[in-house]
Amino acid sequence: MIKVRKKGRQNYVKTWKEMKSFTEQRDANTPDEIWILEHDSVFTQGLSGKPEHLLKETVIPVIQSDRGGQITYHGPGQLIIYCLIDIKRLGFGIKKMVSIIEQSIIDLLGQYSIKAHKLNGAPGVYVEGSKIAALGLKVKQGRTYHGLSLNIDMDLTPYGLINPCGYSGLNVTQMLNLTDNTLIISDIQNNLSKHLISYVTRT
Repeated sequence: MIKVRKKGRQNYVKTWKEMKSFTEQRDANTPDEIWILEHDSVFTQGLSGKPEHLLKETVIPVIQSDRGGQITYHGPGQLIIYCLIDIKRLGFGIKKMVSIIEQSIIDLLGQYSIKAHKLNGAPGVYVEGSKIAALGLKVKQGRTYHGLSLNIDMDLTPYGLINPCGYSGLNVTQMLNLTDNTLIISDIQNNLSKHLISYVTRT
């Protein structure tokens, strides 16, 4: 069983500390959880993040995180799902978890007639080469935290201040620009979490 917690709009650092605490305190019997939320505007750097990928000074906070990957942006109108999953207990590794997250997003976008794809060597989900979803995970004692961000209906301007995920010139897009379907955030949250849970529990 995977618990789903809808946490609304949250401060990044506060949520990060809560994820770390949950992961450090859980034991072999602790149920996995998925946290669904949005963040206030923030840039986050991954463990291997290089300062030069922040192209300009900005009033938006820049947080050094402990997830994998390079710099990315979070803000209102973007769906965040954090995956607090005991992959060791489930019997698979981090590559499988990354693949599950990517395929879940691709399946979700397909429901909105958006044809999305993966790129070899560049984690995330893309539409015609433009990035629509980012992911970054941390594994501690066989348990993941952090997760994915999916751009739905947001201000994309801050992406112009960075090389998104470390890629110079990478275009970033969002669901609003790619579908005529009505975008109801709660429906997208529910559908994406269902895809994630289905893939995790069937492995």
